[in-house]
This record gives sequence, structure tokens and C-alpha cells, in this order.
Amino acid sequence: MLLVQLLDATAARMTLRDGAAKVWRHTQVRSELAELFDFLGKHINHVPIALSELADVPLVVHGRYRRLEMLAAAGDEDQVSVRPWREGVLHNAKLRADFFVFTLDKTSGQFSPTTRYRDYAINRELIHWESQSTTTANSKTGLRYRQHASMENHILLFARLTTDDRAFVFLGPATYVSHVRELPMAITWRLIHPLPGDLFQKFAAAVA
Repeated sequence: MLLVQLLDATAARMTLRDGAAKVWRHTQVRSELAELFDFLGKHINHVPIALSELADVPLVVHGRYRRLEMLAAAGDEDQVSVRPWREGVLHNAKLRADFFVFTLDKTSGQFSPTTRYRDYAINRELIHWESQSTTTANSKTGLRYRQHASMENHILLFARLTTDDRAFVFLGPATYVSHVRELPMAITWRLIHPLPGDLFQKFAAAVA
């Protein structure tokens, strides 16, 4: 996850060992990283919660991640580079998990009418989320969302306030509650770990 952030532009076909060796050769970079880690460690806003449902995935609930970090965390290849991901949904069949990333405040002009989905926190435990506009309730994807628990497929939610935020807050795993409509499906998810009060206030204000 660290290497893909530092070396992504030059990481094509670079192994993790080669990437680590490249960073290690730069003493100043190592020194600055140590200072950065120390600073960040003293400014943690939320107590991290381990992702026990996927113990091999190094993500913590209420941590902040960019897409590159999510992809690196979910991968198992010995490569620094990760696959492209620009959509709001990603299904990882090997992990048996769906990653959903969404922006709460869509008033900036970067969203077209077909992608201006209504995503928001109903309360500290419930999240309203809309699928892609092509998803029907009885499609393979729609059934996976609705029946994820019996299929042992994990739903992982990531949210940010605006497109200016480079990282998404990992809201953690969620379970299906209900849905209405389709094309897109409007789904209510229940978070395993309730939102901290400050996050809920920010999220609520973003779509008020």
C-alpha cells in the first residue's frame, strides 16, 4: 500500500522486493517517511477497528484510504502496480467482497445526471446507497447485493464528503436491509460498526 503510493507512476512490472529496495536506497525519503508516520500517529481522530471479517486485508474501519491503497490492500500479487479503477463499485471475486466508494456532496459539476446517485447516512448505523443505473434487483449483481450474507460475500463501504477529498473514509462492512426500485437500486445497508458522532454530523451536513 505504501509502495503503490510512492512509486505508482514508475511501478509498471516492478516487484514488491524491487520497489522496497528502491525506496530504501533513498535515505532522505526514509527519514521523511519516519517523520510523517510519527506525526500522523499523534493525530489519529478515531480509534482504528480491525477488519475481522477479512483478516488478511490490511484495512481498518474509520481509516482513510485512496483507491490505490484499497486495491493494493485487496491484492495478493507480488507487484507494486495495481489495476485501474475509476467506477464507484468493484467486485473482488477472490476475496468475495464488493468495494463501494461514493461521494456524498455531488453539487460540484463533475457528476452527470446518470451518476448523481443519492448516497447518504440515514443515521449512525444505516446508509442509503444507490447502485449503478444498469443494475436490476434480479440481475446477477443485484442478487449478490441482496443475498450477500448467504453467499458469504462481504460489502465494504467507503465514503468521502466532496471530490476535493483525495481519500475515502472506510465505513467498514455492512449488511443488506432492504431496497426499493431498480435501475438503479436504492439499497439501505446496516453498518457493522456505527459511525462516530463527528463523522455522522459531517456526512449529514454534506447532504442537508
